[in-house]
Amino acid sequence: MQREELADFLRRRREAIRPADVGITDGPRRRTAGLRREEVAMLAGMSVDYVVRMEQGRSSQPSTQLLVALARALRLSDDERDHLFHLAGHRPPPADGVARLARAGLVRMLDLLGDTPALVMSDLGEVLAQNRASLLLMSDLTGFSGDRRYIVYRWFTEPAARAVGPAEEEEYYARRLVADLRAVAGRRAGDPTVTGLVERLRAASAHFRRLWAEHEVAVRRADRKTFLHPRVGRLLMDCETLVTPDQRQQLLVLTPADTEARERLELLRVLGSEEFPTGTPR
Repeated sequence: MQREELADFLRRRREAIRPADVGITDGPRRRTAGLRREEVAMLAGMSVDYVVRMEQGRSSQPSTQLLVALARALRLSDDERDHLFHLAGHRPPPADGVARLARAGLVRMLDLLGDTPALVMSDLGEVLAQNRASLLLMSDLTGFSGDRRYIVYRWFTEPAARAVGPAEEEEYYARRLVADLRAVAGRRAGDPTVTGLVERLRAASAHFRRLWAEHEVAVRRADRKTFLHPRVGRLLMDCETLVTPDQRQQLLVLTPADTEARERLELLRVLGSEEFPTGTPR
């Protein structure tokens, strides 16, 4: 671990970020260049004290999970993220691990989308990053572990995952998830991550086994989905999916499909602003 180099790199990356780039209001009294340490701590989900100790070269070796959070908070590019891992004495994530880290360019697009709900997902349906509007609409979907990271696994094994939408749309959405997973399995033939997930789903869900046996294939690009939100009710949203060239990550953007959904989404933003002070990311 190269403590002094790591400390210098983190300070310089923090100072290079404009608060507006991460959704933080840049008030007239701000004297710090870039982000404050407490803002980095908030974005990365860690203590301010640990951020201070890292920037002073006094910290213990950070875990890979903490480095991933820092890379996301500081909007590091792929090369910068790998450099961060090297300085901290860790190997950069292998190919499959990189696919589980939201690309810096996609994270910046989340910031630019502002009040439009958007999230970055892996091709297997693991949510890698969300903007604040997405958090208000769908809650935080980035904290799952094991197979529960994948939306398709939660959908077929946890009733609560299906309760976000109306019962009459469940079969349609289930088929969409399975058809998309089938397309991924075709592209990544022989990949143990994919084959293992499919086998565990077949063992866990008779519904999944039935749909998988039908061999339907369809890549999700554009869709329309109904959300049943506990605070504002029913929202009909159009979902547009933008895919990276290697098809390993997706930017999912959700826009209101009708006037009622637009008004309820605006109400949700207002309610969220009451919970979270303006300019404070969640």
